[in-house]
Amino acid sequence: MTRISRRSFTTGAAALVAAPLGAFAQAWPSKPIRFVVPFAPGGSSEIIARSAAGELSKTIGQSVFVDNKPGASGNIAMQEVARADDQHTVILGHIGTLAVNPYMFDKLPYDANKDFKPVSLLAKVPSLYVVHPDVPAKNLREFVALVKSKPAQLNYGSAGNGSAGHLAMEYLKMASGMFITHIPYRGTGPQLTDLLAGRLQAASVGASAIIQHIKTGKLRCIATGSTKRLAQLPDVPTVAEQGFPGFEMTQWYGMLAPATMAQANIDKLAAETVKGMKSTAAIERLNQDAAEAVGSTPAQFAQFIAVEQKRWKEVVTRAKIRAE
Repeated sequence: MTRISRRSFTTGAAALVAAPLGAFAQAWPSKPIRFVVPFAPGGSSEIIARSAAGELSKTIGQSVFVDNKPGASGNIAMQEVARADDQHTVILGHIGTLAVNPYMFDKLPYDANKDFKPVSLLAKVPSLYVVHPDVPAKNLREFVALVKSKPAQLNYGSAGNGSAGHLAMEYLKMASGMFITHIPYRGTGPQLTDLLAGRLQAASVGASAIIQHIKTGKLRCIATGSTKRLAQLPDVPTVAEQGFPGFEMTQWYGMLAPATMAQANIDKLAAETVKGMKSTAAIERLNQDAAEAVGSTPAQFAQFIAVEQKRWKEVVTRAKIRAE
């Protein structure tokens, strides 16, 4: 009779246990991935998220669905996803939730740097400065002069405190010395409803969400926050061209996972996300809405976030932007 040593038995048993675990790890994702968007439908955030989700669904082995969770400048969704431990929940991070909220709120229900792992920078979207057609200003210089002639009488809307649109207009206010009252909404969609109806005079919105309204004449674009004119709006000068050299305002959106997500899953998700955002389909789809598809590594996105946090901490402090 052949005798089996204790060491051989132990090694064999360990191999039997390890095999199923390895197979399970490689099977990720094992169910649909929930991609949470911390804002209401209708804005650039949803356009970017749905583009990324559509491309990911083609290659990652499961469907990826967008789940809008607006409220509290994105804090509600960020808190929920920070606590998610199902390995199948990710969130759309952006300039507000990652680079502004940490300095705008005295206390946050999440830690932007510790509770999440960067996955990939998805896209950048130029901020457009627009007015309702009834506003008697054809360009940025005329608009600034109009606002200064009517202090505190004109209003601008945003998707909420700390949103990209809020920051873009406050940044312009700092550069120009004008004062215009801020009206925060629960997302770009509700804000656009009032802007299109003329209940708001102005706004700064990501190009993806409003370029069609500009082309149809429902809104007038008086400046772009990009460093150069957009191919889609070649006749609209940049803010820098209109007397504010060096001015740049671009929104950005990336994918984050809870810090509890396994690194192997992060790596797979990042690789497929980069592949998707660099695909011809994603580039062409986003280009139609004046958005730039990016797709970066987790390390590149982490470095990008750190630079943006330093930049916007100064803006929030100088403009005294506080949560309301």
